[in-house]
Amino acid sequence: MTDPASYSEVLAAPAITRMTDIVLPEQLNHRGTLFGGVALSMMDRAAFVAATRHSRQTVVTVGVEQVDYVAPVHIGEIVEVVAEVIATGRTSMTIDVTMVAEVLLTGERRLCGTGHFVFVAIGPDDRPIEIPQVGASG
Repeated sequence: MTDPASYSEVLAAPAITRMTDIVLPEQLNHRGTLFGGVALSMMDRAAFVAATRHSRQTVVTVGVEQVDYVAPVHIGEIVEVVAEVIATGRTSMTIDVTMVAEVLLTGERRLCGTGHFVFVAIGPDDRPIEIPQVGASG
């Protein structure tokens, strides 16, 4: 039988969210690179997971303060999106997101995008509700 205690590090709630995917043909734009809207969707989803993990509430995107596409992502490359809650208000969270592409066969990695997303936690009545502050334990 497997001892759950030996997996305590893996089972702990992470402070940083990492989501990984591979770029497939249906995700490409007319230039043969990852379509900006798909990249934005990947970043928003990672930010959503980070915000939900932090607040343990229903959350919605209320703003994208800035997204910068730094380099293209090519077909067959791995995309890793990393999201972290960096600031909190009474009901809102700001999440920094980075997108890194990785050439699968060589391991070469490069920064491809960054963004700042704002989420608000909402209650059953769809009104904002208070959340834990960054650094507060829940």
